[in-house]
Amino acid sequence: MHNDHYSDDYIADILRAARVIAVLGASPNPARPSYGVMQFLIGKGYTVHPVNPGHAGGTILDRTVYARLADVPAPVDLVDIFRNQNALLDATRQAIADKDRLGIGTVWMQLGLSDAEAAREAEAAGLQVVMNRCSKIEYGRLEQAISRDQH
Repeated sequence: MHNDHYSDDYIADILRAARVIAVLGASPNPARPSYGVMQFLIGKGYTVHPVNPGHAGGTILDRTVYARLADVPAPVDLVDIFRNQNALLDATRQAIADKDRLGIGTVWMQLGLSDAEAAREAEAAGLQVVMNRCSKIEYGRLEQAISRDQH
């Protein structure tokens, strides 16, 4: 997969197949992009698990916050990463390590985030990868294709 371009079908297939999303770097602050994306995805019928060690045990949008991806109950179809650029490889490696236990199929790096090494490792582990895309924007753009049989 060329990680600088994704077909609409590729993105729509991922968002259509996913039912459970773990949001790494979820924030309880409504002004933060992760909060708005979580709120949107919940509104579209996804089960969303926020992951943020600084808020573990609390709630964001009435969802329990987990300290680590490894703490999230299975299944998780998609890991949506809202971390800084320097944390992408580690976050991706966490998803790879928990892939089989959680059933993870996709690592998604939010708008402005990309890491070629992380993408190579994820793809080598059998995961789909999306980089530098916002799941909320992509859902909105492709909603008609996604929602044919979704939720």
